[in-house]
Amino acid sequence: MYELIRLIQSDNNINLSITNAISETILCLKNNRKLLIAGNGGSASQAQHFSGEIVGRYKKERKGYAAIALTADSSILTAWSNDYSFDTVFSRQIEALGKKGDIFFGLSTSGNSKNIIEAVKQAKDQTIKTICLLGNDGGKLKNLCDIPIVIPSNNTPRIQEIHLFLIHCLCEELEKSLP
Repeated sequence: MYELIRLIQSDNNINLSITNAISETILCLKNNRKLLIAGNGGSASQAQHFSGEIVGRYKKERKGYAAIALTADSSILTAWSNDYSFDTVFSRQIEALGKKGDIFFGLSTSGNSKNIIEAVKQAKDQTIKTICLLGNDGGKLKNLCDIPIVIPSNNTPRIQEIHLFLIHCLCEELEKSLP
């Protein structure tokens, strides 16, 4: 774990991506736009956690900001997946809920989650900025999303731990910059 943290700290590409993600997210929320967030399995839980920190609060009392975890509505998830495809369960929600100026955050430890890939494509069709928290080598999503943040590990629990750490770092920076 410590080796992975040291690697991330010394990687200028990761640090630049994190800085860009923070700047874009602050701009999005300052402009009264929203975050749309999705992932699968443990990453779905992290999407909901992230949304909760944005709508509620992270550390300090502040106004709420708009964020929707696309993983949270079991009726949408099960109806769409049953009638159509789990591969498009998030892209359909982006089509319905997303607007220009919003940001889609995709979480994928492999970088190859089909439903996150389809969500990024849909977001791009709607000129919605895309930021992805990824693992391994970034997979297909590394080259599809606007701002990839790739954790260079194939150890899923470590990737998810770093993703949560980055979510908390992002929330902390947002609370420093937003009222």
